[in-house]
Amino acid sequence: MIHLVGSGPGDPGLFTLKGKRLLENADAVVYDRLAPESLLSLAPPEAERIYVGKKPGEPTMSQEEINALLVRLGNEGKSVVRLKGGDPYIFGRGGEEALDLTRAGIPFEVVPGITSGAAAPAYAGIPVTHRRVSTSVAFITGHEDPTKDGQDVDWTKAANGADTLVLYMGIGRLREISSGLTAAGKSPDTPVACVRWGTLPEQHTVTGTLADIADRVEEAGLKPPAVTVVGDVVGLREDLSWFEVRPLFGRRVVVTRARAQAGDLSRELESLGAEVVEFPTIEIRPPEDFKPLDKAIRELDGYGWLVFTSVNGVEAFVERLGEHGLDLRAVPRAAKIAAIGPATAESLKQSGLGVDVIPSEYRAEALLEEIGGESLVGERVLIPRAKVAREILPEKLREAGAEVDVPPVYESVASDAGAGSLAARLEAGEVDCITFTASSTVENFVLAFGEERARDLASRTSIACIGPITADTARGHGLEVSTEAEEYTIPGLINAVRGLLSGAAR
Repeated sequence: MIHLVGSGPGDPGLFTLKGKRLLENADAVVYDRLAPESLLSLAPPEAERIYVGKKPGEPTMSQEEINALLVRLGNEGKSVVRLKGGDPYIFGRGGEEALDLTRAGIPFEVVPGITSGAAAPAYAGIPVTHRRVSTSVAFITGHEDPTKDGQDVDWTKAANGADTLVLYMGIGRLREISSGLTAAGKSPDTPVACVRWGTLPEQHTVTGTLADIADRVEEAGLKPPAVTVVGDVVGLREDLSWFEVRPLFGRRVVVTRARAQAGDLSRELESLGAEVVEFPTIEIRPPEDFKPLDKAIRELDGYGWLVFTSVNGVEAFVERLGEHGLDLRAVPRAAKIAAIGPATAESLKQSGLGVDVIPSEYRAEALLEEIGGESLVGERVLIPRAKVAREILPEKLREAGAEVDVPPVYESVASDAGAGSLAARLEAGEVDCITFTASSTVENFVLAFGEERARDLASRTSIACIGPITADTARGHGLEVSTEAEEYTIPGLINAVRGLLSGAAR
């Protein structure tokens, strides 16, 4: 089966649920330049991934070659996702591919995608129809098949046939198109908007009229891919713009957190308009040896305190309990539970365990102050955490008379995947901020590039740290910290980044 799947206009969040399911079960993915590369991660690791280009002015696989490729893969009995930008049947040449598959006797299905002709204007604050302004819309290609004799677009009919015209792939012929529409009777004062990379953080909108839009686009240096909207609905943009006015719109922020934990931070930054570059400096792995943790689990009844310092620690501890056929009900009722940070506490609550102590400041020193009134002499304290972490908490607890066990429940392993790409962006001045969520993310960032180069690269942008300990680690490596979170949490870090970037000149 060949699945002709529309990937949508660019924002991966606009991809369909059916497309996601098909990608997750694909044997092969054939994709275009405009299909978001992040969607490829949905396919199984063993799935074949075939890029077919389609970038103007660069070598690319011809449509005939793409059709033949799909036929070959179909004949091999594979489940193939043909991932196309936008919608397969709206200037996506999906109809041509489907016809060749039909002739070859290969079954196919079409999964529509959100077309850029509707999405890009919407993200630019332009509804292509409006009851009081426009009751009709026409989608028109601005780049016809060069092998045809003549042109099919009748500009006279286009100019008078619909209230709103949406032109695909016409940015390179904008002057010619504008002249054609005005010659056909469209007023030179008709509002026009060109939206490049619509729905993405790098979206850029240029507005004007038929009389001057070509000059304005040229002055702005606007290049393909872009959608052009012609009609009075463009005038609504001033009141309805919502995407480009977000506080971090047009900003590029690096997230160095482990990929499994980066989701909340990345999603919130994106919701504020930022483009997020994930550079996970840490990979979370199980510990090499579970014996210390297994011993602690067997002796759970003997602990008076359980202290969790991270969400990773909670999740790994609960998972290991499951390996023993247990859950958090195995924790003795008399034991007191401490969590450093609200996210850690919430993770415990979601797992079914109440929390007795959350320090007002989310670090080890504050926890010691919170439980300072408790008698710890002879108490057994369990701290399931990373293999390598700050020793101040167990040391101080031991000084207070407690017997402390610190079995590793996971390991944080340094990762430098994607270092070359990030370095190129930093050197080009394309990054507005790097975020560090723990001292380990700083250490591993420096390790990925080397001390001297890390300092040089970091000097080209701003740095935001989750708290003073992480900031001190950064400064210890010669990195200049631009801002620290007032509350040592992910929401606190997001507020710090917002405060740093939202008011600064772009």
